[in-house]
Formats: sequence, C-alpha cells, structure tokens
Amino acid sequence: MTKRQKQQNLSRSRDSGYTIIESLVAMVVVSVLMIAIAPVMAFSVATRVQARRMELATQAARAYIDGLRTGAIKPPNNPQATIGFPVKGDISAPNLPSDVSALYCVNFDSTPDCQNTSNKDFLVQGIWDVGPVSLANVRAPTRVGYNLIVRVYRADSFAPGVVLKDPRNTKQSVVGSGLGNLTIPVVEMNTQIPPPSGSAYSSLCDRTRGCKTITP
Repeated sequence: MTKRQKQQNLSRSRDSGYTIIESLVAMVVVSVLMIAIAPVMAFSVATRVQARRMELATQAARAYIDGLRTGAIKPPNNPQATIGFPVKGDISAPNLPSDVSALYCVNFDSTPDCQNTSNKDFLVQGIWDVGPVSLANVRAPTRVGYNLIVRVYRADSFAPGVVLKDPRNTKQSVVGSGLGNLTIPVVEMNTQIPPPSGSAYSSLCDRTRGCKTITP
C-alpha cells in the first residue's frame, strides 16, 4: 500500500462516525424532548392512579349498600351502635363524620383494619333520612325504609392535621387530581334502602306521600 493510499484511508476514518459536537447536539435535542413530554407522562400516571382509586371506592360503596340491604350490617341496639350502620341526618347537609370508629371499614391492603396512614383503605359514611313521616317511624328507619347517602373517604383522610370540608362545594375529579383531595369523599352515592318486607318503590311512596294512582 502506497503512502498516498494510507493517507486516504486515514482521512476516511477521521470523517466516519459522529463528532463530539454532533453528539452533544443530539443529547441536547433528546433532553429537550424528554423535558417536554415528562409533564404529560406524570399527568397520565396520576390520572390512572386516581381513576383506580375511585373505582375501588365505588366498589366499597356498593359493598356497603349491599350489606345494608341484605342485613349483613345490623341496625344499632341501644345504647351500643353497630359499626357501619348509617346515622340520621339531613342528606343535603354536610354531616361530616365525627366518630371514625363508627364508620364502615373496607380494607384493601395487608394491614389490619383501616389505618389512617393508608391511602388504599376506605372508610364509608352512611346518612339516612326517612322523609316527612311520623316520629315513631323516624326512630325505626328499617321499618319503613330510608333514603341513603353514602360517602367514601380514604383512610388517610382521618390522619392528624387533615380537616374535612363540606363535600357540596367541590367534588373529586379524575383529571388532574394527582393523589386526590383528602378533605372530601372519593365518591358519593344516593340510593333507597327498602324495608325487609315490601318494595323500594312502595316504601318511597309511603315516606314521601308523593305517589299518585294512575287509572287507565
């Protein structure tokens, strides 16, 4: 191989591949792109986490409602109340839970009971209202059925320093919520709990006195 050929081969090897400047430019471009898409990725993950949490809270609410309808959650025997049985109140008012021990626990993690450090466990609050009926019936809602509002809180909503807020002013949102708002319920539901004998419709008619007979 001649000296001229050696110089040509050396020149080609120097021109092949990326230079340091080109590599630095490529790294800068990739970094800019990563910075641009990082918030979108974080938003997507946070939305998925919150959506999953709301799904589990909905399951907890349905389990609670089924427990009341089937009698698995028993009415209180005075003077000792049964855990999880709904308290009387105005279902349109806040009625923020004050006694955590009376709430119904739905445990989704491996820890015993519902710890106020867990963001996977849920505590369910039930509020009943029988409507405009006699005082005797108000004292025994299971005899006539009742309107029920269910609010499902995360267990860590009752951690020290967390102050619950009126859930009528704001609601949980899947979009952009991140870990969610600890001060309000994850989900809320309204339903009718019928008496042991009779239908939910007839119970509602008796309590509201608003149903009319329709003649053909």
